[in-house]
Amino acid sequence: MSTVKLQLKAKANGAHVEAKARKHTLIIDEGKQQGGTDQGANPLETLLAALSGCESAVSNMVAKEMNFDLQGIEFDIQGELDPRGFMGQEGIRRHFEKVTLRAVVETSESEARIQELKAIVDDRCPVYQTLVAAGVEMDTEWVKA
Repeated sequence: MSTVKLQLKAKANGAHVEAKARKHTLIIDEGKQQGGTDQGANPLETLLAALSGCESAVSNMVAKEMNFDLQGIEFDIQGELDPRGFMGQEGIRRHFEKVTLRAVVETSESEARIQELKAIVDDRCPVYQTLVAAGVEMDTEWVKA
């Protein structure tokens, strides 16, 4: 199988970025206190949103493979980082130190099956694995609704 290439085009005006992927537009911005116009989530919030989207997409794919009754998932995700790093202080990581993800799964399945789904999804989710490869501590919990 060949690799898949994804592409988007983006135009920046200060902290405000309008990114276009296929026919979709995504606004990324900073809050006014960081010099933005607060018209979209900031880049780090966007990364956390991408994690929820990726986990959701992979969950639905894997659920079908497992014949798992997946009715829905709600995610609560928090990222922690030391802002001194991206402000230029040497010796401080510039990316998340820890990401905490809590997924509430709507299903008729058992807790054991939920944990089986979680393990497969975390292993196969490209955004999750990108964070792992960057050395981000991932604290994940999946529970039944």
